[in-house]
Amino acid sequence: MTMQDEQFEILAFLASHEPFRELDGPTLQRLAESVDVRYFKGGSPIVEFGQDAQFWHIVRSGVVEVFRRDGTLYNRVTEGAYFGEFGLLHRKRVRFPARAAEDTLLYLVPEPVFTQLFETHELFADKVEIEDRTRLRQAVLRQQTDSGLLSADVQSLLQGEAVTIPESATAREAAQRMTEHDVSSLLVVRPDPDTGRPVLAGIVTDRDIRSRLVAGCRDMDTPVVRIATQDVIAIDHNRLVFEAMMLMLRHNVHHLPVLAKREPVGVLAMSDIVRLESQSSLFVVAGINRAASVEELAVLAREARASFVKMVEGDLSSRIVGSTLSAIGRAFKQRLLELAEQRFGPPPVPYCFLALGSMARQEQLVVTDQDNALILDNSYDEAVHDAYFEQLARFVCDGLAQCGYAYCTGGVMASNRQWRQPLRVWEARFREWIENPTPESLLHSNIFFDIDGVAGRTEWADSLRAMVARHARAHPRFLASMARNALLRTPPLGFFKDFVLEVDGRHSAAINLKRRGTAPLSDLIRVHALGIGSEALNSFDRLDEVVEAGALPPGRGPALHDALEFISMVRIRNQARDLKGGREPDNSIEPDQLSEFERKSLRDAFTILSHAQDYLKFRFQSARGPERPR
Repeated sequence: MTMQDEQFEILAFLASHEPFRELDGPTLQRLAESVDVRYFKGGSPIVEFGQDAQFWHIVRSGVVEVFRRDGTLYNRVTEGAYFGEFGLLHRKRVRFPARAAEDTLLYLVPEPVFTQLFETHELFADKVEIEDRTRLRQAVLRQQTDSGLLSADVQSLLQGEAVTIPESATAREAAQRMTEHDVSSLLVVRPDPDTGRPVLAGIVTDRDIRSRLVAGCRDMDTPVVRIATQDVIAIDHNRLVFEAMMLMLRHNVHHLPVLAKREPVGVLAMSDIVRLESQSSLFVVAGINRAASVEELAVLAREARASFVKMVEGDLSSRIVGSTLSAIGRAFKQRLLELAEQRFGPPPVPYCFLALGSMARQEQLVVTDQDNALILDNSYDEAVHDAYFEQLARFVCDGLAQCGYAYCTGGVMASNRQWRQPLRVWEARFREWIENPTPESLLHSNIFFDIDGVAGRTEWADSLRAMVARHARAHPRFLASMARNALLRTPPLGFFKDFVLEVDGRHSAAINLKRRGTAPLSDLIRVHALGIGSEALNSFDRLDEVVEAGALPPGRGPALHDALEFISMVRIRNQARDLKGGREPDNSIEPDQLSEFERKSLRDAFTILSHAQDYLKFRFQSARGPERPR
């Protein structure tokens, strides 16, 4: 067959299949002329994850299997189908490895040819992107697929069966068993009164034997249960590694018992997760916990940013990135509080240090300020006790500023006396804000109704959050006011759905992805969550509960999820790109920096936000209460 005959055959084949039918004759001719024909023997690899994406692949004959990053099968494609567009549209790297399932002949379209077709032929681009899913759904599914080992289940990291010891055993027997099995921890078990099967009663580690037995001068025949930690943080075997990491970060534990139907099946150690990534966020938190001064903490702030870049390069989802950075921020606050108490002495009355806003929602990024407050015990006497708490709060807020968490321009910090008050004052304020909403109190509600305890009597924060959940849904006028407030920030779309740009910081014409994207999304999700009495904090968790309650029309919840995830990831990647380029990151991006696929997907996300704001206005349009979805 001559070269001319071969190109004619390629042209005829392309013209008989979608999406090439959308192309005009001359364009189709140029495409056929650019095609490289390659043969792959059955079982041989075609592309590997992470390599440069150089071609778009069209199956002429044979079968190709496309895999997810974790090795599971993603798709099987046969004659006339295509693959590889994800990598070409996303950083020009292969996202899904592929191999020939049988002897296969492929047409390879060079990346520049594919990109030019995609950007200049809209119908062709839509066919390639959409098929049976929307463009935005594809973008988010690709991100979820690329989230790596942190999205695996906990059981996949277990190195062996659980090593246990009955609670009736002695410390000597525990040490002997740990030596025998070469482990640094043992799970203490007792028989379940109903089934007789072993259930978790505690955990004992090398450190417990050193600090509670040897240093405590106890006898080796001391019952092991007396040196074990009994109030144990544990996780179910089918939860995500990411969730395990969050538990370890939040509670500062190095060993996490893993349960299946309440029965211990193993222990996940911090080292197991640290192996997943260099510059691990767990490693950063361990360094924070050991820091002896604010100066040492400030050095670790650079490590936190390096960990952020590492997570973004690993294609982790916005949920994982935001939760991890929030946990790192909590660790900074906790260590600063410990250093403050070392300097100023123990607190005269109990307190709870609060995280507010994005940190409380577990959505914090590297561009952030500090929103915090103090709940004090009801025995607090301002004249007697405030000097201590003013010193403590100022030390923590100044320390956070040195670690890269800018002072809140609105003064919402514990160093401001207005925001360090007894529990009874906070309860009265929250009730007043709900029962008598004003423009000022609505602004406070947007901040303080995202509230989480960081240190001290954290149950006080939980009780305030539960009170808001009960109280807000019973006050439709408050919900209607919050809804109107959530509509003040609109997506940057013009009349013809083109981007409305603004001068923003160092950018001459840009979109502020927080002010015009993620912030209005989290605002409207918060209102829906308050309307159903949800106590969830994270926007994705709130959205799940709103959908489960039937408070949104069918399909609206998943669309909002995708919009929030995609805008968040564009914002996150932009910040990581700035850090790698030696620039101070911000929340703005110029659309010209995005690929055509990303611009279209971002426009889709902003359109979903616009429609969601229309529905919010409809649902909470009066003080009568929320309407049911139609």
